[in-house]
Amino acid sequence: MLSVKGVTKKFPNLIAVKNLSFEVEQGEVIGLVGQNGAGKSTTFKMILNFLSPDAGEITIQSKKLSNDFLDNIGYLPEERGLYLDMTIKQQVLYFAQLHNYSKAKASKELPDWLERLAVKGTERTLIKNLSKGNQQKVQLITTLIHKPKIVILDEPFSGLDPVNISLLIRVVKQLKEEGVAVIFSSHNMNNVTEVSDKILMLVNGEQKLYGPINQIRSNFEKNKIYLEGIFNEMQPTVFNGVVHQKDDFPGKVLTFDSEENARKAIELAKKEPSLTGYRLLEPTLDDIFRRIIKEEAMENA
Repeated sequence: MLSVKGVTKKFPNLIAVKNLSFEVEQGEVIGLVGQNGAGKSTTFKMILNFLSPDAGEITIQSKKLSNDFLDNIGYLPEERGLYLDMTIKQQVLYFAQLHNYSKAKASKELPDWLERLAVKGTERTLIKNLSKGNQQKVQLITTLIHKPKIVILDEPFSGLDPVNISLLIRVVKQLKEEGVAVIFSSHNMNNVTEVSDKILMLVNGEQKLYGPINQIRSNFEKNKIYLEGIFNEMQPTVFNGVVHQKDDFPGKVLTFDSEENARKAIELAKKEPSLTGYRLLEPTLDDIFRRIIKEEAMENA
């Protein structure tokens, strides 16, 4: 549906995005991750036609991106912005009309959205009288009220508590089921893992990883193991190559300098009668992200 091919965006003394390529199909969710300044927001602004790429092209349904399609895009910016003296209903209807969506339809659908997102307020509640979390939910409603075909969420989980994060994750999964293409950025790798079909990782504007999450994870060493039940009899220091240990009740997670040493540790642990559980752990997205950032820093040192 959305195709980004070889896109580059330059600013004075800075290449914000360099030769970026990815695709998002209908009913697909892509998690965009990277450090602050990695080029995530610049990428979003090019998709929204706020910025023009210096090279490459962005197409939607094989057609060059144009302002005519913008009513089919829902965008939640990282910097939240609502009119505080408006009521919830006034705010939502205003944004619906900006996207040429029927005011009558938006008015009819608003109560369902307030219920789905458990907004603590009524249609007549002033935005300024809502908590920050509920204001964020209202802004999400303004992003989705016009039934967009592509949804872009820039740090949507920021500032939400675990209960409201779960609500938002449920909404993203529902959008996927409805055939909406979703791109979102987040610093929380657990959230990215839970809802994304693919991951796109940017470092200093360059694409470092792109593809299905499980495929990406399978390409990295498994250098962590979980052990339980043996630490009254032996200490982690008996294993070669341990670089870090962390309590994970009722056992410990040990990180090794290589997958080879991690596997050897499991074989050694199996010989201890007090061992009650063990597992070679898949690398998490957080592990992978840290490795890539570390490698990048070493290359540029």
